[in-house]
Amino acid sequence: MKKIPASGERINPKDDCFYQPTISVSPFRAQVVCCELIIFLGVEMVFGQIVIGPPGSGKTTYCNGMSQFLSLIGRKVAVVNLDPANDALPYECAVNIEELIKLEVVMSECSLGPNGGLLHCMEYLEKNIDWLEAKLKPLSKDHYFLFDFPGQVELFFNHDSTKNVLTNLTKSLNLRLTAVQLIDSILCTDPGNYVSALLLSLSTMLHMELPHINVLSKIDLIGNYGKLAFGLDFYTDVQDLSYLQNYLNQDPRSVKYRKLTSELCSVVEDYGLVSFTTLDIQDKESVGELVKLIDKSNGYIFAGIDARLFSLTIVFTVAAVQEKYMKDEDTED
Repeated sequence: MKKIPASGERINPKDDCFYQPTISVSPFRAQVVCCELIIFLGVEMVFGQIVIGPPGSGKTTYCNGMSQFLSLIGRKVAVVNLDPANDALPYECAVNIEELIKLEVVMSECSLGPNGGLLHCMEYLEKNIDWLEAKLKPLSKDHYFLFDFPGQVELFFNHDSTKNVLTNLTKSLNLRLTAVQLIDSILCTDPGNYVSALLLSLSTMLHMELPHINVLSKIDLIGNYGKLAFGLDFYTDVQDLSYLQNYLNQDPRSVKYRKLTSELCSVVEDYGLVSFTTLDIQDKESVGELVKLIDKSNGYIFAGIDARLFSLTIVFTVAAVQEKYMKDEDTED
């Protein structure tokens, strides 16, 4: 058996003395092995979340509530505001993009509207990534990051600046990030809006190329939104979407797009990537279950398990959520 090369010794890629890829393992086990190897080599890992979603989905409220929850379980949290249009922050901000660029200044000087101005701001941030790296580096030694992004969805499914910024940060700071995409649960009450949310989620997952968790936010309010066509698990598990066609056909606005909608649903089902979890940001059990999913997706649980979080034995299932927040008459068979 050949010995492992000493530290600093050059390894020939064609030489089988160090690594023989002959064992097949699952992706989950591979992630465990990679994290164990990184820890063994003494490489410092930094963890965090990027919080994205359409306007009004609750991103800023999420960052505020999540930072408080993580602080309570013993993590040092740094919230990074990368939304140049968000000038009313309910949380203490460790890094604020407004120190670099402001949306209203861009709109005034460049004669741009809000959407064009946000795109310009992200492109400017990409060109000045060294500013952001310098701000984050002192915090990366012992902080967990929450990145609060703008609500303009184009930034996450067809524009490259945000993706490039995160790629640079991942490489320079050894960041392990999970994308948390918030979708207002009110969209479940309208089949057309729900299909749109599915397409947005799928497009974002494919474009960002990060561990990704889709979240139906404001689930505590879903009982006030009206009746759901199906049980909540239909929307969280993204079950057979052909059942939505009957409801879409009842809407005169959707009839002419019936074939298009059917094809779009087929695309979502063929990929088989989209599913949702639920969140009530004011409920510690709901937040705790989400944190467990995030920690598993970005590898935090392999680097050091937080006993105060993972000692929780409550399983916040979809059935429990439906029983807690929805009345019996809120769903139809």
